[in-house]
Amino acid sequence: MYGGPEDAMKKAKNQASSNNSNGAIETLETYLVNDPHNVEVRMLLANIAFNAMMHNYAIMQLNIIVDLDPDNEDARRALLTIYKNDKKTVRQANEQFQYLLEKHPEDPDLLNSYGIFCRLQLLDNKKSEEYYLKAIELDPNRAEFHLNYAILLVNDLKKYTEARAHLERALELDPNNTKAKEALDKLLRKKFPKDVEKKGFFSFLRKR
Repeated sequence: MYGGPEDAMKKAKNQASSNNSNGAIETLETYLVNDPHNVEVRMLLANIAFNAMMHNYAIMQLNIIVDLDPDNEDARRALLTIYKNDKKTVRQANEQFQYLLEKHPEDPDLLNSYGIFCRLQLLDNKKSEEYYLKAIELDPNRAEFHLNYAILLVNDLKKYTEARAHLERALELDPNNTKAKEALDKLLRKKFPKDVEKKGFFSFLRKR
């Protein structure tokens, strides 16, 4: 019997750090029998289960937390992390995105992440562009935002001049960004070969 949630969580963390995930889960489950509404304990349980590759069990615990506390953003973000890269859980991921976007409409990282999700999972290039542009407007000095938008412009929207501008901006912000260098190099060779010949653009890129 544990004196309180702190004791159970401390024991579970020690068990998990000793590669005894099953023991840690059992410890927390035993505690929750008498305190089933303890969200903090359930969050630790979900985290340990996820790290032990028990993803379905982790999802179950996170959904219980959301049922108990609908405004628990830690649980919602954890669910989103699990859901967003799986084709089978696109709907569930989109639900979490919509909740978080409503709460944080000016979070550039969240907007950028939703732009990626729209492109790769929803296959909605128009919406992807909308959210990339919102992220860039809020934080124009993030190289990754310009790079992600440029990838959409090149591969899906075929707007090569705009893509070039965003790739060049990404490299201004982060001269060592290998992905941006490679993407710009490829774009210039394919779509702007005269500029390459005229300006020696690739020697310029190598100096960055």
